[in-house]
Amino acid sequence: MTKTTYQPRVPDLMEAVFDVCYLTFDLIAGIMFFAFSNGNVLFILYGILTFTLCGGDAFHLIPRVIRAIKGSNDKIRKQLGIGLQISSITMTVFYIILLYIWKYTFYEMKAPMMLEIIIWVSAIIRIVICCLPQNNWCSDEGNLKLSMIRNAVFAVTGICVIILYAISGNTYGYHMTRMVAAIMISFGCYLPVTLLSKKMPKIGMLMIPKTCAYIWMIVMGLQLLIR
Repeated sequence: MTKTTYQPRVPDLMEAVFDVCYLTFDLIAGIMFFAFSNGNVLFILYGILTFTLCGGDAFHLIPRVIRAIKGSNDKIRKQLGIGLQISSITMTVFYIILLYIWKYTFYEMKAPMMLEIIIWVSAIIRIVICCLPQNNWCSDEGNLKLSMIRNAVFAVTGICVIILYAISGNTYGYHMTRMVAAIMISFGCYLPVTLLSKKMPKIGMLMIPKTCAYIWMIVMGLQLLIR
């Protein structure tokens, strides 16, 4: 019996190119933040934010790139599952860092204590849930109930961060209200994918605008860096 040679599909290759460009952008942006921060805590935080984003996403995007080129197998499926778990945790940390970026950007303003507590508590709860083996990250079925719970908690974190950036508005002329739009776009694209992609694979295409929203957030930091 002849062994069938895997033929990469053009859409998969295009997605792979997009993922590589995205990770490369994050890597370069992170280096720029640290290289040009001049000890400014705000830009050091932006650097940490960018490397957290890049490092976490790399765990599931690199296996996706390999799958697009070479095809899938049990090893790749396991790497994808573990990668999704890691990126779910690092994405939660991402929003905690955004809280402190807000504090250092609008240093004359004070975050409402209750809002800050909710961000921390909801983020910790999500990370704990993500660590539970019952999530079945490496299986095709996953765990829909836990997925709904962890993402409902994640939405609470995101909403609280949105409120913070809405409160600060256009203070200092930084136009950081754009962060509100970027976070809303990212959640609007992410939640349908994480809840419905196993039954409706094509909805996974929403991850592209979600990723673009995160690139936009990093670009906002770069714009402050070069002001």
